[in-house]
Amino acid sequence: MNIDKNKAYILYESDKHKFIWLGWSEGYEEGIVQTNQYLIINNNRGILLDPGGVHLFSKVVSEVTKYIDLDKIEFIFYSHQDPDVSSGISLWLGLTKAKIYVSDLWIRFLPHFGVVNFDRIVGIPSGGMSLSLLNSELVFIPAHFLHSTGNFSCYDTASKILFSGDIGAAVFQKDTYVFVDDFNEHLKIMEPFHKRYMASNIVCKKWVSLVSKYDIKMIAPQHGAIFDKENVKKFLNWLSELKCGVDIIDQIYKA
Repeated sequence: MNIDKNKAYILYESDKHKFIWLGWSEGYEEGIVQTNQYLIINNNRGILLDPGGVHLFSKVVSEVTKYIDLDKIEFIFYSHQDPDVSSGISLWLGLTKAKIYVSDLWIRFLPHFGVVNFDRIVGIPSGGMSLSLLNSELVFIPAHFLHSTGNFSCYDTASKILFSGDIGAAVFQKDTYVFVDDFNEHLKIMEPFHKRYMASNIVCKKWVSLVSKYDIKMIAPQHGAIFDKENVKKFLNWLSELKCGVDIIDQIYKA
């Protein structure tokens, strides 16, 4: 699929609902971690998924405003606390009226990102929760220890797209692409990250069992490429069998 990686691309669209990939930031090849940001538009209401850090703020704002006014951004979801995910939180709070959804484990750390008012901060309990939209629902699915201790994925019931955060992430070397085509080739840039960053096979299996209850058409991670079609099942099967983290602790300490 030939997609301009520096421009937004609509992954799903119906009369009242869109799920949009917002493109990549220029310059990540120079040592900046490549990230994916996503925008959901439901009945003219905007929801941002992991809109990123300070470095990406102007780029993401530029792409978002091509589709919706900033004053219509009502919700922002952060999968976890890492700076590439959430260090721009104060800027988004200042520019929008959105409520922020983040693991309740991380709320007390937000002042370190400049957050001083918690009126619009909603803590997601460890068991997860749902956010009702018009003809859709966002389900915040526990993904703890993959890799963060307080971590969530987000499933959109209208588009049937699972935003997986760091789960499914890949670190590009030279060739880049938006959608996974050759799964076995993609493993070469995905497997090392998962072995080092994910806690154990126990939590991999647990997450796969939770998300497998849903009809998933795409898995959209925060880094790397998007899984669709048969690669959704291939990824879930692979992850459920992966030995990582404490499973291979001796290998990690010797590396």
